[in-house]
Amino acid sequence: MISSKELLEKTGLSRATLNNYINLGLLPRPDVRFPGPDDGDARRLGYFPEAVLRRIDEIQRLKDTGMAMSEIVAHFAAQGLSGIGGVGADLPTARTAAALASGEASEGSLRVTLGDLPNPCYMVNYNFELVWHNEPARRLMLGGFDALPSSSESRNVLAFLQRGGACVDCGPCEELLGFHLSVAKRRSTKGGFFALCKDVPAEQLGTLERLYQETEPLPHQAISQLRVNAPDSSGGCAPHTVYATQFREGILFAYVPGEPASDHLLALLARRDEVIRDLIRKRLPVLTHVAVLVADLQDSVKICAELPPEEYFELINQIWSAMEPIFRRYYGTYGKHAGDGMVYYFFPQPDCDYVMNALAAAHEMREAMRSISKAWQLRKGWSNELYLNTGLNEGQEWLGTFQTATHVEFTVLGDTINHGARLSDFARYGAIWATKNMLGKLDVDARRRIKFGVRRAGDGGRAMFVESTYVSVGSLLDPAQPRSDKLREIAALPVTEIVDVRPE
Repeated sequence: MISSKELLEKTGLSRATLNNYINLGLLPRPDVRFPGPDDGDARRLGYFPEAVLRRIDEIQRLKDTGMAMSEIVAHFAAQGLSGIGGVGADLPTARTAAALASGEASEGSLRVTLGDLPNPCYMVNYNFELVWHNEPARRLMLGGFDALPSSSESRNVLAFLQRGGACVDCGPCEELLGFHLSVAKRRSTKGGFFALCKDVPAEQLGTLERLYQETEPLPHQAISQLRVNAPDSSGGCAPHTVYATQFREGILFAYVPGEPASDHLLALLARRDEVIRDLIRKRLPVLTHVAVLVADLQDSVKICAELPPEEYFELINQIWSAMEPIFRRYYGTYGKHAGDGMVYYFFPQPDCDYVMNALAAAHEMREAMRSISKAWQLRKGWSNELYLNTGLNEGQEWLGTFQTATHVEFTVLGDTINHGARLSDFARYGAIWATKNMLGKLDVDARRRIKFGVRRAGDGGRAMFVESTYVSVGSLLDPAQPRSDKLREIAALPVTEIVDVRPE
């Protein structure tokens, strides 16, 4: 057997790279033991079979040929080289995963919920901002803060881990930071990731930059895991297995001391819908930047009166089905809305611009709606045009949830959503109207991709489109129209019409 200390010295690997190879299944988990008399003052060391040296040489040879880590993992998996801990050796097998998902693994045992877990657990969004934590995580892993900051930008989990993810003997746990960075690199470029770390103290950024360079992104899988030493309640370190479970809404990290998790925890993590509902119920309100999209079907009362009930509901369901993939593609989050309209929220993302996401989604929705309108004209033989009228706005607002015993909905409080809804009321014939404030959030290059402006009366009363201009809503209202009354609250709001969104 060879200790981790000797392994690092002989191979020149960093500890973060070694941990990454272990987590990818390229190397086996070490046997953690008390060190020998020649191993220095480390409290515990991991020991590996000597064969790992040959495996590391082979990995380096494949990297030198230009192979990516994902290809190297696939290479060893295809050859079935599992004699020293093959790919995915410590993860549940396909049979076990299927059993967990179906509930077989927990048959006859108490059903575990997040509230039952005595171990540190927390959830982050894809900006790696804390959105939920339990008490053991707050006390042991995250620095024992009194309360989370209200602003999402001040909740970067890496800053909390660097303050709290340490023990009196080891200092900051770089293994934990490296694992989080490996998960983050699935979606973040280096520039995008460190833009999200602007509230991390400057003295900690150097460590993060070094670890970011040393880690490889983890393969996309439902549950990733790493065997590390992590802080325990005694103030020291003890062996833990940390699991990272990905959901659309974020990533759940769960720590298990001692041996890998029991079937109870794995069964819980396999029940993805149940877990995410539980997490959303516990999610803490946060002040965050958000782009809001509100869309309503024009003349929906008239259309409902003209169609049999089953056909009207068929139409609405067809619209929702066509729009859902668009919102998923641009990371939209469904929000609370009455009637047959729709509200979606777009939050800052590590790999793309949330404002541009909202604009692109609105543009694609309009194109999809044109296809639906033509299909129903052919089907019904009518001349009705179907329009979704869209309002877009951006601001910093409180995000929280409204809950009943069986249902949870995200909602945003404040004028951002109210003004977006009023702009949807203002829009006609499938138009997309956005606030000047929202387009002002885009840089110059991004704004050049947007064709926007205002139609104004020209010579002879003919309308002409003036590009890259704005207008106050009040100057476009006709006081004689009844709908003008409910739009007075946004009369002074500078807005523009979005005509086209060009791809990059």
